Amino acid sequence: LFQSEYHYEYTACDSTGSRWRVAVPHTPGLCTGLPDPVKGTECSFSCKAGEFLDMKAQACKPCAEGTYSLGTGVRFDEWDEVPHGFANVATNLEVDDGFGDTVENCTASTWVPLGDYVASNTDECTATLMYAVNLKQSGTVSFEYIYPDSSIVFEFFVQNDQCQPMVEESRWMRTTEKGWEFHSVDLSRGNNVLYWRTTAFSVWSKVPKPVLVRNISITGVAYTSECFPCKPGTYAPAAGSSACQLCPADTFSSKGATACQPCEPATYAEPGSASCKPRPPCTDKDYFYTHTACDASGETQLMFKWAEPKICSEELPQAAKLPPSGVKTRCPPCNPGFAKSNSSTCQPCPYGSYSNGSGCLSCPAGTEPALGLEYKWWNVLPPNMETTVLSGINFEYKGMAGSWEVAGDYIYTAAGASDNDFMILTLVVPGFSPPSPVLEDAESKEVARITFVFETVCSVSCELYFMVGINSRTNTPVETWTGPRGKQSYTYIVEKNATMSFTWAFQRTPYHEAGRRYTNDVAKLYSVNVTNVLGGVASFCRRCAPEPAGSCAPCPPGNAVERGSCRPCPPGTYLRGHPSDGTPTCHPCGPGTHSNQLRSLCYNNCSFSLALPGRILHYDFSALGTGTAFASGPSFTAKGLKYFHHFNISLCGNQGRKMASCSDNVTDARGEGDPARVVTSYVCQSILVPPDVMGYKMAVSSQPVSLADRLVGVTASSTLDGITSPPEHFPPGHPDLPDIVFFYRSNDVTQPCSGGRATAIRLRCDPLRPGAGTLAVP
Repeated sequence: LFQSEYHYEYTACDSTGSRWRVAVPHTPGLCTGLPDPVKGTECSFSCKAGEFLDMKAQACKPCAEGTYSLGTGVRFDEWDEVPHGFANVATNLEVDDGFGDTVENCTASTWVPLGDYVASNTDECTATLMYAVNLKQSGTVSFEYIYPDSSIVFEFFVQNDQCQPMVEESRWMRTTEKGWEFHSVDLSRGNNVLYWRTTAFSVWSKVPKPVLVRNISITGVAYTSECFPCKPGTYAPAAGSSACQLCPADTFSSKGATACQPCEPATYAEPGSASCKPRPPCTDKDYFYTHTACDASGETQLMFKWAEPKICSEELPQAAKLPPSGVKTRCPPCNPGFAKSNSSTCQPCPYGSYSNGSGCLSCPAGTEPALGLEYKWWNVLPPNMETTVLSGINFEYKGMAGSWEVAGDYIYTAAGASDNDFMILTLVVPGFSPPSPVLEDAESKEVARITFVFETVCSVSCELYFMVGINSRTNTPVETWTGPRGKQSYTYIVEKNATMSFTWAFQRTPYHEAGRRYTNDVAKLYSVNVTNVLGGVASFCRRCAPEPAGSCAPCPPGNAVERGSCRPCPPGTYLRGHPSDGTPTCHPCGPGTHSNQLRSLCYNNCSFSLALPGRILHYDFSALGTGTAFASGPSFTAKGLKYFHHFNISLCGNQGRKMASCSDNVTDARGEGDPARVVTSYVCQSILVPPDVMGYKMAVSSQPVSLADRLVGVTASSTLDGITSPPEHFPPGHPDLPDIVFFYRSNDVTQPCSGGRATAIRLRCDPLRPGAGTLAVP
């Protein structure tokens, strides 16, 4: 027989792990003239990635150019649809029977394939992606994932033949900080079922960001390995490839290519293309404007540039041309704290001086420079800012600078490669130097504050995110603005002295489609002002207590600068930074409160005396002093997830030291051992999901917020300092025993509460009802 009339196969392995190589004819029944069976390779034998098993020689040989092999594995890297073999299901969590038929069904909340990756659900349904595989030898499963939002629970686990989970420890995935992370788990021989499972429990109206998974690879699947041709849009230039490379931009390839072909001049291709597309005519959406740095004569040029990558054609009829560059205008002044040098660049003023941007002036005697950073003129990008682009399609960093461009009195988002790119601007501050040390129990833990003025111009659903990172770790989103927002100011209070990064990210549209249609939708940042910056510059000088040597010294705790020297604050007052320049000054305490020894705060010792005609009432609230917790009745989300609003109250704390704490133990409940994020204040609130719902060992507490960071005052009236406790929200009171109200303010700023939240707690005595008393939400 000719060799083309038969092929080789291995017999099944025997108990000793050996096998035979036999020849099998292509036409059944042809059994004469076949080569004799020979002893085969050991059953555990396998080829490496990039090789295949040549059955004639029973040896591994490299794959030819234009082909690749995964060795013993399979890889899933195309998610235009859920690949064959995967099961994709969604189920409701255990729902209270008493909830009736109003629960929305979960069947549609599955994982969604989106081209390069698959995305999880973002609601309270449980979505599971499953893959069952029988391994001929022990192997691994690996994948890349993005998991930005801890209000989704993301687990990956493996079950074997006996439905036993493999390793319990690693099933809770860790949230990712930046970009794609790699995860790999060992698999044993035999049947393995892989589970990717997500459940979100975002109780506020915010929709969490989904988990994304891509490049799932499983090894140990087969004995033999074969070489597969590269798919169109990729190529393998060398023999022995374990993967094909993407064709670069403006090239294309067909199946099994060893190289990519360049596109014709009138066409273009994105990376990884199987064909070229005709270039569209250029429009005004394809360019943006920027300003050059100042020249020696103090002038700047307006420049127009094509947005990269440039795919449009200027040659076609109706194509827009780049407007002429080079219109010269006077440079904007330097930013506060800077002044022009001889070379007409802006240089920081030396320590001990200040500037409004025109020239450096020395601070007068008895004052010191108030160090900070204030950017309000944008002629060049400041050296401590950088810009980058994160693709909204595959979430890779494009490393392109120029996502934000300077434009004189603002900085704005230039045209991206695609409307769903994230245009990112980051400001890094090395640390802070507050004018007086921040005490542990101070009313405000303010180390510094950042205030910025911004505007978004949008025709579709754009989003601007403001994020804060500490010591170059986590970038936590602090606030998000959706849609067009008029010019407005936002302030964030820094409560920790560390290296901080402040990031603005703007996405024109979240839709998963490439293209530039909304270039005119922009975010503009007019000014950024950070106080108390270590090594910063000054735009003004603040009063201080001068030393004999002429320099300034901070006042000791409990002292304020008065007429050039440090004076202790009198009883009944506390130290607070002056709103104009941050200089600590003595402020009177609110009603019903006393100052502590250090004059760092005013507190109430859980008692209150009220003088009425002919008698004095003494109230004693010490039972509520240290900490009391209670929950509102159960609430349910639309999909039937049961949760509670959990409140913790320490009415007066311990001499003003706050005792109520609420935590985010989501990662803790997963046994990651990460310390829970804890909020400590007079009153805090968190969302509690009972343990029976999520299948955890403990209740899950999440999204803690502080409702009360400082005590404003204690009084028998219903209003204090602009905070009201409306009596009509409560049952009618006792005619002769007035209610006492504790008023608090919180540093926690949200879009509806731009000045921070306020809390009022109403206390009522009823001498006819002895016992513990009740706590209730109106």
